[in-house]
Amino acid sequence: MHEKVKKLDGKEEYLPKLTIRTLKKGGTVSIDIEDNGPGIPEEMKEKILQPFFTTKKGTQGTGLGLSITNDIINAHGGQINIESEPGSTCFTITLSK
Repeated sequence: MHEKVKKLDGKEEYLPKLTIRTLKKGGTVSIDIEDNGPGIPEEMKEKILQPFFTTKKGTQGTGLGLSITNDIINAHGGQINIESEPGSTCFTITLSK
């Protein structure tokens, strides 16, 4: 979202929005983390959970955040799903008993 704000540079009105939803159904808990940023290009969706993959330039990021998050979720028997289109990205974390 920060990159989208910088890119628009006040040329268009843009209000960053981050939404977090939780749902418990039976023995399953889902957590949705959704934003209205630029979206994730299709060619990056395959790579985004890989260690050291980053879209940031220089020393702004190591590319470990999503990879480690995915490893922790998997270690607890869960999964992470990513849905993205221009203007919307939603990460859904699902954990079961």
